[in-house]
Amino acid sequence: MSDNFRQSFGDKAEAKLKPDSEKSTTEHIGDMFKGKADSAASTAQPASEKSYTQQAGDALSGNSNGGTEPSIGQKVKNAVGLGEN
Repeated sequence: MSDNFRQSFGDKAEAKLKPDSEKSTTEHIGDMFKGKADSAASTAQPASEKSYTQQAGDALSGNSNGGTEPSIGQKVKNAVGLGEN
């Protein structure tokens, strides 16, 4: 379960798993805003105040405080040639 004011893990997974080619423009924009808001909330919330599940979720998504490591999802996209890097 994600912490208050954070995007749920289910919503994050759904956004990552649905191919971009199947998303509407509205979905793309919504994903972008939700991702940026969740990232800002992650940065604003000190790690010491995050639940263990939120810390684990942030680590898996690459959305941890100050982390420059790409997320697992981004690593997979990069490995199959779909990443931006």
